[in-house]
Amino acid sequence: MWWSSLGLRMVTIALTGTLVVLLVFGYFLVRRVEAGILDAKRSASVAEATTSLARLQQQLRSTDLRTASLYERLNQLADDAARQSGQYHVIIQGPVSGLVSEGISVESVPPELQAQVTRGEGMWTQPTTILYSDPDRPGDPGIVVGSTLWAPGENRGFPIYFIFPETDEAATLALVQRVVITFGGLIMLAMGIATFLSTREIARPIRRASITASRLADGHLDERMRVRGTDDLARLATSMNGMAATLQGQITELENLSSLQQQFVSDVSHELRTPLTTVRMAADMLIDSRDDSDPDMVRATELLHDELDRFESLLSDLLEISRFDAGAAVLALDLCDVADLVTDEVNAAQPLAEKLQTPVVVSTDGPATAEVDPRRIRRIIRNLVSNALEHGESSPVEVTVALDDQAVAVTVRDHGIGFEPWQAEKVFARFWRADPSRVRSVGGTGLGLAISLEDAHLHHGWLEAWGRPGGGAQFRLTLPRRPDHPLTGSPLPAVPADDRPQITGSRP
Repeated sequence: MWWSSLGLRMVTIALTGTLVVLLVFGYFLVRRVEAGILDAKRSASVAEATTSLARLQQQLRSTDLRTASLYERLNQLADDAARQSGQYHVIIQGPVSGLVSEGISVESVPPELQAQVTRGEGMWTQPTTILYSDPDRPGDPGIVVGSTLWAPGENRGFPIYFIFPETDEAATLALVQRVVITFGGLIMLAMGIATFLSTREIARPIRRASITASRLADGHLDERMRVRGTDDLARLATSMNGMAATLQGQITELENLSSLQQQFVSDVSHELRTPLTTVRMAADMLIDSRDDSDPDMVRATELLHDELDRFESLLSDLLEISRFDAGAAVLALDLCDVADLVTDEVNAAQPLAEKLQTPVVVSTDGPATAEVDPRRIRRIIRNLVSNALEHGESSPVEVTVALDDQAVAVTVRDHGIGFEPWQAEKVFARFWRADPSRVRSVGGTGLGLAISLEDAHLHHGWLEAWGRPGGGAQFRLTLPRRPDHPLTGSPLPAVPADDRPQITGSRP
């Protein structure tokens, strides 16, 4: 889904960036607000504690200790101060035990603060958690201000602690956090919606361009995009439409040229039949009336006869190619034994094999029946065998036939000059030669493998090539045993067993 949806990626990236910014901004905002509130609370608490300490010190000094106990007076002062203020609690460390305001636990004062107050004069503050005498009541955040209360007539002081609850400040901080989270969520939602809408607005013409390009690729050359406005997307649509119009014109021109070329080849091939027949008759008369005593005349007559045969083969191949180009080639299917077809063609090629001193070995596992066009299959085998004899460099040519439940395959392997791996597709091109300087000994037309490939495709089969320079070549023909069964594999490997894979091609 990540790579199939532009909107999902854009929304995710935008929300991730927004979330990072909001987290950083919210964190520093809350920290700044918290620091400000706590600093203000600390300053107010110190001021209030200073005023209350001065008042308590004055009240304690005016006390007549001859009529009142110091401990009782300290306890009374602690209760009165907490009751009058209502903003804090008071804990006085008396001579016997701690004097604590009603409801407060002495454990609310941190031990570190007690140590600081005991060591010397001054006023110290420290955050704390206010603990209550009621164990069921949860603790509240607070701040403790500690100092020393001096008794009159005695050279000793009593630690005194003013405990200020921070419940209001905690509520304020909680409210600030809720506001930040709420506004952050609203900003995230707004950013997500805005990004989605903007991405959709941008992706819509891109999607239309993709659909238009797909329809153009399917052959709907009159497909065009709607142009709205003058922005970059509108210019994209205009460019797409211009490209489509140019492409339509070029394809139409190429189709017309291709049709003219096919018609020209077909007409020329047919028109050359008549003069070729006339020349053939004249050549036959020359051969019949040749004077064996004149070697030059005999040689010229034989060359004329051979070139006429090649010219006739070339015309036949050109006519066959024109049928393939026009889509007029059809199959005449018949249930045949492909192994017999291979054996017949190999036997027909024996004179050439003997001339080139190249042995041909045929390996079959028995009958290999399939519904094929025997004329076209014979032509494929004939071309493959003659090609192997031509390039085999007098090394053995191995022809193998095998079948399985779905397909029948034929491989023709030679050990001659071979070809480069990148040439495996080019060997089926029309009039292509791996080495143009090489002199042909068979005299082919240059269209044999191209016609063989078309014949294989017409059977819904495969014709593949493998080669290695100096290691020979192997061609594999794979045909479905029934034309309505698509091929999924081949009974024979495309690469010979005596070598590792180099290249294979070319399936339809």
